[in-house]
Amino acid sequence: MKRRHRHCHRTRTGAAALLAVLAVLAGGCAGATGVRGAPGAAGLRDPYFPKLGNGGYDVRHYALSLAYDPDTGRLDGTAEITARATQDLSAFNLDLSGLAVGAARVDGAPAAHNRAGNELTVRPREEIRKGAEFRATVTYAGVPERITDADGSEEGWLRDADGGVVAVGEPAGSATWFPGNHHPSDKAAYDISLTVPAGTDAFSNGVRTERRTEPDGRVTTVWHTPEPMASYLATVMIGRYETGTATALGTVPVLTAAEPEVAARTAALRAEIPELLARQERRFGPYPFSAAGAVVTEDGTLGYALETQTRPVFPASSFDRTTLAHELAHQWFGNSVSPATWRDLWLNEGFATYAEWLYAEEYGGVPARTAFERAFAQEANWAFPPAAPPTAANLFAPPVYQRGAMVLHKLRETVGDGTFDSILRGWPEKYRHANASTADFTAYAEEIAGKDLDGLWDVWLYGDGRPERP
Repeated sequence: MKRRHRHCHRTRTGAAALLAVLAVLAGGCAGATGVRGAPGAAGLRDPYFPKLGNGGYDVRHYALSLAYDPDTGRLDGTAEITARATQDLSAFNLDLSGLAVGAARVDGAPAAHNRAGNELTVRPREEIRKGAEFRATVTYAGVPERITDADGSEEGWLRDADGGVVAVGEPAGSATWFPGNHHPSDKAAYDISLTVPAGTDAFSNGVRTERRTEPDGRVTTVWHTPEPMASYLATVMIGRYETGTATALGTVPVLTAAEPEVAARTAALRAEIPELLARQERRFGPYPFSAAGAVVTEDGTLGYALETQTRPVFPASSFDRTTLAHELAHQWFGNSVSPATWRDLWLNEGFATYAEWLYAEEYGGVPARTAFERAFAQEANWAFPPAAPPTAANLFAPPVYQRGAMVLHKLRETVGDGTFDSILRGWPEKYRHANASTADFTAYAEEIAGKDLDGLWDVWLYGDGRPERP
């Protein structure tokens, strides 16, 4: 429950009146209990991004209403964030980059707000008690920015020469287009409404639940993601696309889209997504989401493929079977089971890379051991241990991917194929729609294997340098 202010009604004069005023300013008066709340933390102290995310609350749902003008690049947004307080809150923070905030409200009442860099602080009129659910609404506008990461790659709101957009957010770019708790440990459901000019397509995560024409001729589509999603996996694609639809796994709708210039040459592979998902479900367990698909863009706007939840996005030059198998595997490893911190990223990328090796083994006749030996021979894979990238600039470096996959192959060789298959299926089942750390994984693998695996972890997961023999 929210704490309501209590008022003193006794009449005082002189010194007594002055003391009473001072007591009220200090947060109490005769018979009052005082303010209990404190501001939520401005950052979750992630090993690489200490200011990312915020403390004091847990987001349950984002309702984003976005209107975009491709001619000017302007975005007008309203974010309605439903959350539960994990402490008594006098104020809380949201991550937001660049955009100007018009107003903030908490449970319908106007709330004070101020900006300091990428931190938006919202101070409700009344404190929010621990355990209470509250609704924060923020209106904002501006031309969203793109972010250059420490490794030189670009993310955020990526706009092309024609005004089209691909919005991607790993690790922090989603804060360029909506305010939120932008750390992967705070996952939530989403409803994203996109309003764009007639003749322009707009896509996001999940299932499209509505399409309507507004009185001014613009078109609004609404996208629903009921399963928890980390904010870095939220996406928006705006432009001109050709689409395809199918059904996977009996009931899962598959929607693919490709820009017209690349639609014909990508159509056949896009049509294989249901079959690829069925193959992966046999190895990894039940598909964790209620929708699937892919979006393919021309090269130039986006420099890499990304596993955005239910609808991974690819530049055309990266849209091949190997990369598709990698990004679809992320739906289990990274999207459903998400990292506890960014230090645990190898659990995303090592598993998705090993999924490539499994695909080549099962359907290309190339044993995973061959892929392991190739990776072992590459000097770049030994720059640092996969579970301990030295800086944020190394998060997406080869050891996280290739040596991460080598860890899994050595696990397979150590415990045997049967036990390894149980780990492959059991890990995403145990942590379905949750977060997990490296320590969680090593403990789980040892539990299923029924033995101590410290020797394996010490050499392959945490060890410095390349072992003498693979």
